[in-house]
Amino acid sequence: MSNTLFKGTAILTLGLFLSKILGVIYVIPFYAMVGEDNIGLYQYAYIPYNLMLAVAISGAPLAFSKYVSKYNSLGDYETGRRLLKSGLGAMIVTGFVSFLFLYLFADVLANITIRDDDKFHSVEDVASVIRWVSFALIVVPFMSLLRGFFQGYSFMMPTAISQLIEQIVRILFLLVGAYLVLNVFDGTTKDAIEVAVLSAFVGALGGLIVLFYYWRKKKPEYNLLLEGSTTYHNVKLSDMYKEILVYAVPVVFLGVANPLFQFVDMLTFNRAMSGSENAAVSGTYLGMLNFQTHKLVMIPVMLATGFSMALIPLVTKYFTLNEHTQLSNTLDKTFQVLYFLTLPAVVGMTVLANELYHLFYSPSVVGSDILAHYLPVAILFSLFPVTAAILQGINQQKWIILNLLVGLLIKLALNIPLIALWETNGAIAATVIGYSVAIFMNLAVLVRTQDYRSKLLVRRIILITVMNVVMLIVAAIARLVVIQIMPAESKFGAMFIILIVGSIGGLAYGALALRLGIAQKLFGERLTKYTKKFGL
Repeated sequence: MSNTLFKGTAILTLGLFLSKILGVIYVIPFYAMVGEDNIGLYQYAYIPYNLMLAVAISGAPLAFSKYVSKYNSLGDYETGRRLLKSGLGAMIVTGFVSFLFLYLFADVLANITIRDDDKFHSVEDVASVIRWVSFALIVVPFMSLLRGFFQGYSFMMPTAISQLIEQIVRILFLLVGAYLVLNVFDGTTKDAIEVAVLSAFVGALGGLIVLFYYWRKKKPEYNLLLEGSTTYHNVKLSDMYKEILVYAVPVVFLGVANPLFQFVDMLTFNRAMSGSENAAVSGTYLGMLNFQTHKLVMIPVMLATGFSMALIPLVTKYFTLNEHTQLSNTLDKTFQVLYFLTLPAVVGMTVLANELYHLFYSPSVVGSDILAHYLPVAILFSLFPVTAAILQGINQQKWIILNLLVGLLIKLALNIPLIALWETNGAIAATVIGYSVAIFMNLAVLVRTQDYRSKLLVRRIILITVMNVVMLIVAAIARLVVIQIMPAESKFGAMFIILIVGSIGGLAYGALALRLGIAQKLFGERLTKYTKKFGL
């Protein structure tokens, strides 16, 4: 069973990682086509879309998979199939309602988001791109149910492959469509961005085709299981969906956390900047914050969360069996792995903020500064979902919702005054404070309910912090040396600096971790052979 769990986790993590990496890389050519001033229009569409998407489906795959898995384990395959039949209809309705909401309220969102005298985009421009992206909501909820159904049978491949194909199709349609509009059909940049946001709908269709392929392939096997059902629970549909909502609601709040914080920026940033000397370029600054730099900030989050979340199922197991010592050890390891992986990525990327921004976009002092200041927030972006998942494991789901709402209200209250004071740094500061309060409250619940305290964790956090200070010094010195040899005057130069400095910093951190033994303690004693091989 553990092998199945590990394999499934590995497949999903790899699929998600590849999908997210593609989601970062495509920005380079797309940014080159539409330019810095117009990229903001693209993110005006995607923030409300991501928010509606999270509300519509973020809890669905997990909820459906838990429900199907529960009754399958009881020998009742009929109940899961009933859920599939009724759920497909429910997801079609959910998707269509979400589409209508976003489509019909596009003008309202646009009027809240942007000023009438904005230098680059009109209210109608913003409303138009929101309408174009809303079509994807018709398909995606339907797709989420199928993914959850397969996961309920511990079959993770359809989810991983469909996510990857969805991303590939979306990016190809986006880049080819935008190129054709601009260079073949002599369209405007606005037309190109409308085609680009429509790619979410086209990509979803690609993912749906993959899922139907797997359904046709596995249906005979599932039919045999259905015929061999040993029990049958005549669960009412109303009770079925009540149980699913219990599973799904906390996950929905996890899914909307990041989009909600971005949505607050989208609604308040331009108006808060109206009295600033940079008011004329507030849309560009918002694009840098919520799209360009946010894409890069999420890279360390991907690196850490996939590893740490693999430990979360153990939390539920030890809590259920009342094995307090094992639970505390698992929490210790979860937080250590998270910090061990996230912090060096954040430190390294912060040192290389100028080169990273240059490589993905174009040289910009403002953009590089925003990236350098925003990157440390990745630690909070990683820590919140993990602490929330732990609360789920110990059956404290209600606190996830309350704590997130408190953090969000703090963000909402502080955003406008802090932006008026510090512009983009103010928005970042409000996010830091809001997330920190939500995480602190999650940890307070954990301490109070499980009496969780760990001197070991504190010592390890101090040790990892010291290791990262050493890596920071090494990487900073290496960068100063390398830029003397090849200044980052081109994208190739920026890539050269990133590769060399990143390698030096990574080797220094890895060697230090192996030498001190913390890598072996976190990832297994098999790493000891590398210390002997390299004389560490």
